[in-house]
Amino acid sequence: MFYSIARGLVSFVYHIRFKITIVGKENIPTDKGGFIIASNHVSNNDPPFIGIVFKGKYTFMAKEELFKNRFFAWLIRRLGAFPVKRGAKDFAAIDTAIESLNNGRTFIIFPEGTRSKTGELGRPKSGVSIIAVRAKAPVVPVFVKYGRKKFRRNALISIGKTIPKEEFESVNITDKHSIHAISNRIMGEIAELKNSAPDIE
Repeated sequence: MFYSIARGLVSFVYHIRFKITIVGKENIPTDKGGFIIASNHVSNNDPPFIGIVFKGKYTFMAKEELFKNRFFAWLIRRLGAFPVKRGAKDFAAIDTAIESLNNGRTFIIFPEGTRSKTGELGRPKSGVSIIAVRAKAPVVPVFVKYGRKKFRRNALISIGKTIPKEEFESVNITDKHSIHAISNRIMGEIAELKNSAPDIE
């Protein structure tokens, strides 16, 4: 109940704050969960922004520093966030992500591992491919960007075609070359969405 009310409230606020344009709406999976959304990361608004476009319940990693404030930690946990240690392979966070996918949730991840201050795409980390391979979950590439800051700011989300789980089923999780190749494949799809995205003011 709390999740539904909070999600509705966030959606209401974000539709007031932003003029939202969706490209590739037909690529949104009909399933309400069990898949990964892999997106570029330019703003703290990205997780809720993506969450109101896709249906169902979602989870996402958030840097562990955000959980130091008890009230804020309680709030974002209820909205699907769980902590991750940045700069190290946090296997507990990876296990949590896989469990959430197995439980039918949508998992949002930012392959670059951190926000881009310039809007340019960075190198992907291995986390997204490890989770996709272990969970055998399809991946939906997403690109987000925002217009200049104003009262009702323009925001765009471009959704690419799903990378099917079959592409991950035969991958050896211990083969670093294969894991890096998958991360680059996913990031390449995001780059294509970036290159084809329309301009917004």
